[in-house]
Amino acid sequence: MRSVLLDLKDVTFDYILENKQSLRAVNDLSLQVEEGEYIALIGPNGSGKSTLARLLNALLIPLFGEIQVDGFATRVEEHRWEIRRRVGMVFQNPDNQIVATTVQEDVAFGLENLGVETSEILQRITESLNRVGLSAYAEHAPHLLSGGQKQRLAIAGVIAMRPRCLVLDEPTAMLDPRGRKEVLDTIHSMNRQENITVVHITHFMEEALQADRVIVMHRGEIAAMGKPETIFNGSIDLHLLGLEVPPIPRLAEMLRAEGLTIPTGILDTDDLVSYLCS
Repeated sequence: MRSVLLDLKDVTFDYILENKQSLRAVNDLSLQVEEGEYIALIGPNGSGKSTLARLLNALLIPLFGEIQVDGFATRVEEHRWEIRRRVGMVFQNPDNQIVATTVQEDVAFGLENLGVETSEILQRITESLNRVGLSAYAEHAPHLLSGGQKQRLAIAGVIAMRPRCLVLDEPTAMLDPRGRKEVLDTIHSMNRQENITVVHITHFMEEALQADRVIVMHRGEIAAMGKPETIFNGSIDLHLLGLEVPPIPRLAEMLRAEGLTIPTGILDTDDLVSYLCS
């Protein structure tokens, strides 16, 4: 049985607006994420996804409720250093996380701030660039990289600090299809091969199909939660929540409406073609 890495109990968070009014972004939310789990977090704009991401590594602190990361409470200021070492954040725009003039210097930046020994920094740079497939670009200037390569560099800078969890806030939103594939392959590889816990926020519904569990947020609350085949089998009205059904589950749903018996677990093209040909 896997241990619980992220434990949220009755978490509420409000933003205070310029007119002193409050805007509730997360409302009485409880959730547990196990070590090594891959979570896809989906929901319409304003549903609280990005706020939840920032709550997970103590960039934001709950108004009410409790969040524990590997036993450390985000509310306790003395715990936040350890929490941020365990939970690495990757944001939508990689340019906002790239700070150095070469790829290897960028990976080294966070390690130097942690006070890691020089010999250890060099080892971790090599290791991290290998893991994201950028070893050949160590001496390159980051601004010469493609969008997908920049995002993989941002991930390398985070994983060099050896977090136990990666929280990715729409990491492929600004990328072309090739860049998206590069980044997704990197994320899935680290999750499956190295047991790094992943919380992946995305507005691309097809990206959620490979997750262990999908969490649907709406107005700061969890509207639905389950395996991808449960979330996308047509039993939940995603349109009502402002979301689109991924292409293959949507096609399967249309075929069922025409009288074909299509199993609910079919999520990708290969499975659908295989079933229809059988």
